[in-house]
Amino acid sequence: MKKHTEPLFAEQFYHIYNRGINGTDVFIEEKNYAFFLNKYIQYIEPIAETYAYSLLKNHFHIMVRMRSVEEIIGAVQPKVKVKGGAGANVGEVLNLADVELDPEILASKLISRRFGTFFNSYSQAINKVHGRTGSLFEEPFRRIPINSENYGCWLIYYIHANPQKHRFVDDFREYPHSSWHSFLSKANTRIKRNEALDWFGGLKGFLHFHNDKNPLDESSIFGIELD
Repeated sequence: MKKHTEPLFAEQFYHIYNRGINGTDVFIEEKNYAFFLNKYIQYIEPIAETYAYSLLKNHFHIMVRMRSVEEIIGAVQPKVKVKGGAGANVGEVLNLADVELDPEILASKLISRRFGTFFNSYSQAINKVHGRTGSLFEEPFRRIPINSENYGCWLIYYIHANPQKHRFVDDFREYPHSSWHSFLSKANTRIKRNEALDWFGGLKGFLHFHNDKNPLDESSIFGIELD
């Protein structure tokens, strides 16, 4: 099977990551980071829960857990357009072949489509503003299944430490475009903070793990290929 084309399944954890095509920047202006997250909330949050993220100038890393089959299908079911109604939202149309699929297979197809729509929507907006054409991200986007809490802990650390690994900052704790700060805050967050902290045994364990570990040059343990 071609790399990075493995199907994505409901209720599974994944490491989703990608970079700009040919290593080009995907976040060109400071405001692009917030714009990307707003698009993410619009397209991906209805089908996935987010456990960690880091957005860097030319690539990103996100850890997610896909929602249930019912939630995923429900999130993209077309809304009925009332005849003569103004401004009705038709939504995403499912074709006959989709409707006849097993629900789990349908949910898997919808996950991939939704990520594709997300990346395309962001890319088109960036292209329009900056007068560029063509793809912005490499295709297909990268995905790695997460099969244990221990791996999940290491991955959360890796995602948070990534800005330091790539020398955007001397200390990843100072980087503004990651979920690190959401874990330290008591404010409401879209990150599944409490669930992730439980893997570390609480906030104290989370902080100790991040302070004590330093596999910044060992991306091979995560099967990551961006070079």
